Amino acid sequence: INAEYGGGSSSESESEPTVSYGAIASFKNKMRALVTTPEVEEREEIKPYDYIAPGTKVLQFNPTVEQMYTPKLGPSNPYKTQQAAAQKNMFCGFVEQTGVSDFQFDAQRKTFHTEGYAEDPTAYATTVGTKFVGRVEKAEEANGKTVFETDKKVKKRKRENFGDPSDPENYKGPWAPFVDQVTSSGPSEEQRATLDEWAAQKEPKANAKPDENEKTILHIEDTHDYQGRSFLVAPKDHEVNLYSEDPPEKCFLPKKLLHTWQGHNKGVAKVILFPKSGHLMLSCGMDSKIKLWEVYGKRRCIRTYAGHSKAVRDIVFSNDGSKFLSASYDRMIKLWDTETGACISRFTTKKIPYCIQFNPDEDKQHLFVAGMSDKKIIGWDINTGEITQEYDRHLGAVNTITFIERNHSFVSTSDDKSLRVWDWDIPVDRKHIADPSMHAIPSCSLSGSGKWLACQSMDNQITIFATQKLRHNRKKVFKGHMVAGYACQTNFSPDNSYIISGDADGRCFIWDWKTTKVYKRFKAHDGVCIGCVWLPHETSKIITCGWDGKIKLWD
Repeated sequence: INAEYGGGSSSESESEPTVSYGAIASFKNKMRALVTTPEVEEREEIKPYDYIAPGTKVLQFNPTVEQMYTPKLGPSNPYKTQQAAAQKNMFCGFVEQTGVSDFQFDAQRKTFHTEGYAEDPTAYATTVGTKFVGRVEKAEEANGKTVFETDKKVKKRKRENFGDPSDPENYKGPWAPFVDQVTSSGPSEEQRATLDEWAAQKEPKANAKPDENEKTILHIEDTHDYQGRSFLVAPKDHEVNLYSEDPPEKCFLPKKLLHTWQGHNKGVAKVILFPKSGHLMLSCGMDSKIKLWEVYGKRRCIRTYAGHSKAVRDIVFSNDGSKFLSASYDRMIKLWDTETGACISRFTTKKIPYCIQFNPDEDKQHLFVAGMSDKKIIGWDINTGEITQEYDRHLGAVNTITFIERNHSFVSTSDDKSLRVWDWDIPVDRKHIADPSMHAIPSCSLSGSGKWLACQSMDNQITIFATQKLRHNRKKVFKGHMVAGYACQTNFSPDNSYIISGDADGRCFIWDWKTTKVYKRFKAHDGVCIGCVWLPHETSKIITCGWDGKIKLWD
């Protein structure tokens, strides 16, 4: 604003200022162009947010519930399975500490074992739901009292009359027997009859009665060739010499799928190859059936053996392959004729057999041992059908039996997380390996040279033991697969340069023996890859089986 003032002396009155309207208009335009505070749109959803890293131990502020339970941000690892990506601080899951005293824990545990109910540990964190687990009705009747708070009155047993102290012969005093005291040491006649009946039921029956459901189905017509040789005889018209006793000089990694055998209605539990030649394959499944397949040629299903009422757990060939044993969850062990499909013998102890193994010596092919669910290893004689020996030293169910040291002794593994070495026909273990860091071993395999024993451990590792003195080789540890809770088979390549195993996610892993590094992993099955075996005369052919009911050949 420009104002003009008139000049004059101080005595002169001050003149009124004059204003230029053009200057005012230009000033207003300048003020409009200058914006000192821009307009900001208020949005309630924009808030200062502090993200919490999963591994944070100390917080410098008080987070809200939404902040603490916000899902993880960032890209997820596409190669991790659901089991591997789960939050856990132990092999079996996530364990969180809680504030429970030892007395409270023991009181609830003893109450649950005695009365059948206990306080729900989640009832302190939630307001909805019952306060007890187990027998809730009984807990409400007892008002939730523990075994230390019960109102049961202990009735004291009454004693007989002490007698007269003046008569020392008839005086009983404080040592008088109780009124309801029974002095007889043996059972009554009724109890004796019941015990005899129970013992007759529990007595092991070496050769059980034949099962009417035992049958076999032949799927091929040409059981013999033009020279009259059966399918048990290894063919000679293949590129590979199946009669060679020497393994291949160098083995290679498989790259592609060659063939898929389908025939089991449920998952396949185990596959084994015909002794020495490997031209036939025997498989057992959860559909209670056993099948014999061709590995070479047309790769047909030759014969089906049906005789078990429940899933078959283990199978094993004799040395010549003319017979094989099968162990099932129906508590039966059966001896089959491979060629005719007839069931020769049946064995049972009323317990579930977990593993079976023939004695590899040629003069002891009529003997076999079986690891049972009742912590025992039972030895049978096929000729007589009688039990020859019992090895009873394990503290858990026996999982595997492997012969070592020229078949003079064998190694057994159990759910008690130990290994025991037994001399044949001596029921006392001569070596016991147990360490707090060891886990249960559900599967074992012997190398082709017989020097190494590969043990599938439940902590997702394959541990190696030297068979000479059964020492743990701590430098050889094979990791990377997920087998916790599954009895996945392990196997060696014919030249002992690779070791293979399946895992719970259906993958097949191949490690290098020298470096213990994973050389190859590939998706083999949709379910669990429970078994794998390397063909003895092939350089790169592997057979795998899984719980999807399929058996696959890779090369």
